[in-house]
Amino acid sequence: MKENILTIGISTRALFDLEFENEIFCNGGARDYVKYQVEHESEVLKKGPAFSLIEAFLNLNKLQDEPVCQVIIMSQNSADSSLRIFNSIEYYGLDITRAALTTGGSIIPYLGAYGVDLYLSVNERDVRKAIEAGVAAALIPTRYEGRDERISQIRIAFDGDCVLFDSESECIFQKEGLEAFGEHEKVRAFEPLKRGPFANLLSLISKIQSLYDIEDSPIRTALVTARSAPAHERVIRTFRYWGVRIDEAHFLGGMEKTEVLRAFDADIFFDDNEDNIKAASNIVLAAKVPNFLQVI
Repeated sequence: MKENILTIGISTRALFDLEFENEIFCNGGARDYVKYQVEHESEVLKKGPAFSLIEAFLNLNKLQDEPVCQVIIMSQNSADSSLRIFNSIEYYGLDITRAALTTGGSIIPYLGAYGVDLYLSVNERDVRKAIEAGVAAALIPTRYEGRDERISQIRIAFDGDCVLFDSESECIFQKEGLEAFGEHEKVRAFEPLKRGPFANLLSLISKIQSLYDIEDSPIRTALVTARSAPAHERVIRTFRYWGVRIDEAHFLGGMEKTEVLRAFDADIFFDDNEDNIKAASNIVLAAKVPNFLQVI
């Protein structure tokens, strides 16, 4: 059933290296782009920034009798220019059979139609609109090279406020400062935080993890947050209230996140802070979540 399957929508430029082709589109327009893709449709595309992660998610289906993950190509390409994409998918042995190809039209209405739980794209405008539509979405860097080896255990790191949790507490911090933020969270320690844009994704991942013993799980999650005591208690109680599993929690108290992400060996890191994204981008696929303080 769909509610038990993680559905990932991904743009072609996040899955494959299409930067040269994108330059053709930007300089010559859609006609030149389609012409080039048709003329080169037998040439296999190089792996893109999110390729290894998507491959690892699809490999989860080999561990269960029923599929737990599906991936859908979400692209503004035309059907005529897409054969190179499908040929490359077949070449790499990726079990991707569904695609939404809109010939320049918005893919946002189709995120709900396809039941997308996570949308990954290199197009910031599309990512922002997906967040506005209530879909967990993140901006993927175009130049991240990833790892040569296959991912054996998917390691996902999440920021807290404005990612897993809503913006309420972050607003207190921005408007009134750290001391007011700490007092706000201490007083509300037994009041669950409201769900942020990635809360449903974490819940679904937690359900997949429940199929395995903890030591054998093919997915490991971590909260990597700038929070510290006394603001930690509300977070822990929130996860308990939600009934979700988080394998590691790192309350950094404003400490830089990169070395913790390196130690965790994260495969992807979701954060709304541009400075955190830039600092982590050399060691992990750092995916920017639009700060929905500004988009809603």
